[in-house]
Amino acid sequence: MPPAVTGKAQEIIALPDGGWLTLDKQGVRLLDAQGKERSKVSLRAKHLDARPHADGILAVFTDADTQKTHAYVADQKTGQLRLQVSMASPDFSLESMCLYRDAQQLDHVFLIGKEGLSEQWVMHKGSAQLVRKLALPPHSKHCRVDDQSQTLYLSVPDSGVWAFTAEAETAAKLKPVAMLAPFGKLHGGATAISALPGGVAILDANEKKLHLYRQKDEQHFQPEQILNLPHSAANIHVNVSGNKLDFLLQDEQAKTWRASSAAWKQPATSEIVVIEPTMQTDTVARHGDAADDPAIWVHPQDARLSRVLGTNKKQGLLVYDMQGKQTQLLESGRLNNVDVRQNIKWGQHSFDIAMATQRDENSLVLYVINDQGQVAEAARFPTKLDKIYGFCLYQPRTGGLEAFVNDKDGTYQQFRITHNEQGFSSSLVRSFKLASQPEGCVADDKTDRLFMGEEKRGIWVVSAKADQPADLQMVMPVGKQLVADVEGLAMYFGQQKNYLLVSSQGDSSYLVLEAQAPYRLRGKFRVGMNLAKGIDGTSETDGIEVSSVNFGGEFSLGMLVVQDGYKRLPDGTQNFKYIPWSAIARSFKLE
Repeated sequence: MPPAVTGKAQEIIALPDGGWLTLDKQGVRLLDAQGKERSKVSLRAKHLDARPHADGILAVFTDADTQKTHAYVADQKTGQLRLQVSMASPDFSLESMCLYRDAQQLDHVFLIGKEGLSEQWVMHKGSAQLVRKLALPPHSKHCRVDDQSQTLYLSVPDSGVWAFTAEAETAAKLKPVAMLAPFGKLHGGATAISALPGGVAILDANEKKLHLYRQKDEQHFQPEQILNLPHSAANIHVNVSGNKLDFLLQDEQAKTWRASSAAWKQPATSEIVVIEPTMQTDTVARHGDAADDPAIWVHPQDARLSRVLGTNKKQGLLVYDMQGKQTQLLESGRLNNVDVRQNIKWGQHSFDIAMATQRDENSLVLYVINDQGQVAEAARFPTKLDKIYGFCLYQPRTGGLEAFVNDKDGTYQQFRITHNEQGFSSSLVRSFKLASQPEGCVADDKTDRLFMGEEKRGIWVVSAKADQPADLQMVMPVGKQLVADVEGLAMYFGQQKNYLLVSSQGDSSYLVLEAQAPYRLRGKFRVGMNLAKGIDGTSETDGIEVSSVNFGGEFSLGMLVVQDGYKRLPDGTQNFKYIPWSAIARSFKLE
């Protein structure tokens, strides 16, 4: 039980050493197990939240007068409260505040505005950076985050409790958890809330009830327990110990905190490797879902002068240098996928070629790239597809260049590209069909194979040779590891092994498979924030590309380029991120 001195505290947190962290009208106090004050921050504090820290507890609270949010470490060894960072007052009236610790173990702060205007900040080495701006339900009196499920819970007096996606690198989704009667089981409203592993505790003070809700799936929550309380309670604090919940409930009339407990089965946890990007491109000039697919062109003399090509589905083809700076824009229209092949020989001529799908015309656009990385449009080839979509190039070992292009109805067409004195031309050499919508594909030129992503079903492989039948073989079906939609595919050619990389768009992750049967899964990772360089993570990736070329420095083993569906840190239009292959290889011990 908390010592009697905590009776006046408006908020309380039990510490691992038996001590207490309390918030009252005079400030935030660090107490020992007997209630003796060890340290104090004097201010009119509100909204106390905390997470474990190497030296004790990270505590965050706001100054009600200035609206500044402060983060302190409660050092349990020295008994001191040490300031880590102070955040400036937001440009709105602050209603609530809470902490969130992400999969990278980075600490975020949600500042919830009275009228719904809100912000998410991330703290790093004595500073805080704005991650994104948000629109949340007005008058959200309380907020708490379940770090495991990345769920932000909000209590609103006139409606109930809502759940929002805490992870910035995902689509914003607001879902009802527990509504006021007659639409739900709450009668007096949510007086206070506390996040649980896989759920939330909701205090309905007027009814003297504590509701425990469990998150059933991404969209649904269900009531699991309703605890009847012997007294009215104004606030709640929960400690989780195994499959047991220990509650502290504030009894305002008795000026004390009372203990209670309940059983609660914790959900299974799963960890995923998080790898940081080290470079990002300039953002695209169009809002919404615009950036899509990257490709890499390697400079013939100095790989550090190479180029990354990227499609903008609302504008054309973008060209970036190895530092991510845009060097060209070719306004070719609504391009979807792009691919590059180099040193293509036709007669006495040699070309570096990029090609892309043009969705307005249902055509293929061909570009030539000179030795300095300048890109120029050279030809357009019509197709008879109704809804042209995905695309990749294939350079047969016998020479020449071929292009695979698909339609949203599953149709694949294979074209042979040729060149003579009159220019470039194309001819259809093979057609086949998948059962449903494809997009990403990649050709393994060294083994004459084509890997194809069928968005809702999985990854297929087929012979890339035009004179061979299209006998489909499943590489990996959609499931627990590969989450639909299946998007970008790319090939990494290593010294000992080759790898197939896949964008698992449904859970914003990337898979590394061995490129030979049985296509063993070597690893799965997400791309997180690089706060030292001010680069956000990636999410809902469409296209990807990878190269094993030594581009110098951190990219000496090659690099992966991925499209980012949501630009954060701060908000902006979409772009592409560069990730060193060395970080991927190190994480999964790749050969």
